[in-house]
Order: sequence, then C-alpha cells, then structure tokens
Amino acid sequence: MNKVAVILIVVFSWSYSIKAQSKTAKPNVIIIFTDDQGYQDVGVFGSPLISTPNLDNMAKNGIKFTDFYSASPVCSPSRAALLTGAYPARVGVTSVLWPNRPGGLSNQELTIADMLKAKNYATACIGKWHLGDKDEYMPTANGFDSYYGIPYSNDMSVYPQAKVSENILFREGMTIDSIRQEKWRKGKVPLTQQDEIIEYPVDQSSLTQRYTKKALEFINENKEQPFFLYLAHSMPHIPLYASPDFLGKSKRGLYGDVIEEIDWSTGEILKTLESLGIEDNTLVIFTSDNGPWDLKNGQGGSALPLRGFKFDTFEGGMREPMIAQWKGKIPASTVCNELASTIDILPTLAYLTDSELPEKPIDGKNIWKLLSGKKSKSPHKKEGFYYHNKNSILEGVRKDHWKLRIVDDKVALYNLEEDISESNNVASQYPKIVKKLHKMMIDFDADMKKNQHQFN
Repeated sequence: MNKVAVILIVVFSWSYSIKAQSKTAKPNVIIIFTDDQGYQDVGVFGSPLISTPNLDNMAKNGIKFTDFYSASPVCSPSRAALLTGAYPARVGVTSVLWPNRPGGLSNQELTIADMLKAKNYATACIGKWHLGDKDEYMPTANGFDSYYGIPYSNDMSVYPQAKVSENILFREGMTIDSIRQEKWRKGKVPLTQQDEIIEYPVDQSSLTQRYTKKALEFINENKEQPFFLYLAHSMPHIPLYASPDFLGKSKRGLYGDVIEEIDWSTGEILKTLESLGIEDNTLVIFTSDNGPWDLKNGQGGSALPLRGFKFDTFEGGMREPMIAQWKGKIPASTVCNELASTIDILPTLAYLTDSELPEKPIDGKNIWKLLSGKKSKSPHKKEGFYYHNKNSILEGVRKDHWKLRIVDDKVALYNLEEDISESNNVASQYPKIVKKLHKMMIDFDADMKKNQHQFN
C-alpha cells in the first residue's frame, strides 16, 4: 500500500470518527423557561431599560430567534406543548390548571424527560410545574428524577390534601391546619420537593436565588453524565418578587429587578458550565411560556413592537424571545428569522440524542438546521397555528409572512413582514389569501380533533 493510500484511509477514518461522534454524543440539555416575559424584555430584543448582560452575551455566543412562538398564550397549555412537542389541544391540556382541581398532563404522554431518561440522562425539574398537582401528574410521574419548586402559579393557593414533609418549615404563623383547610389564600403557595411540601408559604423573594442554587447543585452532581435540566422560573408572573440583591436596582422598576435577577441566574449557570469544562457539550435554551400581563405601574412586561399581551393570540401573546447557545455547535452571533416554536424542542432533542419520537402524532419538527446556523427554511414551511386557551379554539394561522386571525367572526389579515404590530387589516384587499388560510385552519383543526391523544 502506497503512502497516498494510507493518508486517504487515515483521513477517511478520522472524518468518519468525527461524524459518528457528533451523531452518538449525548449533549447535556438545559431549558430555561420564564413565566409571562415580554418579547422586548431582553437587551438583545430591544429593552431600553432592563439590563441583561448575560442573556445578551448568550446571544453573542449563540443564536437569537426573532420568530419563535409558544404554543399557547397561557401557562399550563404552553408548558404541556413544550414538554410533549404537540399543540395543547392534542394532549388534552387546554386551560390553566388550578390547585385541587381534576386533570393534568397524562403520565402516559412521552415528555422530553421521559425520552431522555430512556437514554440514561439524569433529569431534574426546578421551578414552576403547573401541569397538575395530584401525584399522577407531578414531574416525578412524568420522567423527572427530582422536583423542587411551586407546583403551579405563584398567585394561587395550596392544595389542601397535598403531602407534607415531616420537616416542613411553616412561615407567617401557618400550621398544618392552615394547609388542610379549604380556605383560598391567594399568593400563599407551597415550596415542594419531590411530592412533599417543605415550606409554607414559601418566601417568594428568595425563589430565583434558591432555584439557581438547586440548578447549580444538579449540574455539579451530574457533570460526568448526560443530564437534562428544566429550569422553569416562577417569575415574572405576578405577584413580582426580587431578592434584596436586586430589589430597586433596575431602571424598569420591580419588573426590571425580576428580569435582571433571572439574567443573573442564567449567567451563573453559563459560568458553571464553563468552569466545569462542559459548555461545549451543553445545549442551553432560553425562552418564555407566553407574553406579558397587560399591567400598568411597571408591574407588567413589554411585547413591543408586537401587539397584544398574555391571554390573546396577537403576536404579543405568543411570540417570545428565544436564545440558544452550544459552544462549537451553534455559530456565534447568529440571528434566525425563520418560524419555530417550543413544540420543536422535543423532536430536535430526539434527533440530537438518537431517541425515538412518541408513537402518537406530534406537531413539532426537528429544527437543528436552524439552530446550527445552516442555510435552511423552517421545517414548518412557515406555517404556525394560534390556539386560544378558551375551549381550545383555533383563532389564527401564519403562512410565510401572512397571518389570518378570526375571532368572534371578525376576520383580520396581517402582513407581518410589513406590519409586525398587526395594525393594518388587509383582509378586504386579499380575499384569495384569506380563503386559502381559512381552509388551512379548518383542515388542521379537523385533523387535531380527529387525532387527539387518547390513553386507556
């Protein structure tokens, strides 16, 4: 064998080895999911008063998505969609879940945690769950090895029949009888570990700090094996709380304080990945569950230049800031203007980890080509659907730059490329486009109802 042949074989073997390694490697995954954060409420998305140096740096080291959507304008459905890769209507979580009420995310659904646990990942859920507070719906019944956080929104109350730890910390004069009574105490919520209440009511001003501490502990404990961390912040859902370290520091008032503390938290996680030498094997995704509250006096966020807020299907209710970083895999300072959604995260992770997709139909697509900065169009063919939380009504569809929205028989067509604020209804000028998009809505909704997930 001549020298040239030997070199070719070596080069081929090296190339094949690299490709095989990239396909079989198991990246760590961290999803940071905020609550009710507006599209503009990050520096790189245009916030004039909120300082987010860590998130801005994350975008500098990775990718920023300008057209990234939640699958619902409210909490529980949006979280079900993120974890299952399916629209909320398909998995039966179509409205906000309240404590001590029936229903939740079926533990027969395949979640991201279930999928990665099957690949020997360590899995942890830290923060807000909000997909059912009975045992059969809690994180530990849906693929997570551990849970630490508030099981629902921080403005709710306690589930009277919840399990209580023997070592529970009672605050503000509360007792076990305070939990067992059916009295609703708005904003007096429990801190839960696994499936037991360990503090009641929780000191909400310490939540972001405590969630961060738990997240860092989990990362350090599992640095030698693949892990999945789902860090779902309770903030900036109202009531707003910030720790003394951040209270009164932002130019944007209390809301800004809260976001800046979340930015600090993100920075602590990124620094830890770097110090442990695992940032080049960790995909970190930052986004929010839905748009901001429509509140004055600095209590709510900003979705500008988008129209609308939480609870509605205008862009401001569902288009979210999204930043992703994976050193060496995602090119630095990349901006993606293609349509993508939280429902795409599960199938993308399935591709990256060679995992099996759910047997039942889902709606998400593998967006790795978008994340990795390759020249690519959205796998959705720029099609996205806007379901409202009330009775899971389909109110809109986006196709390319066109968006059709039909609410209470009022038809509105917007050109999002020219009119991102949805201020100019051009439905009367383009009746053929309205007809085409309306048919898409009817056909998709019919398929959705026909193929909803059912379990025995």
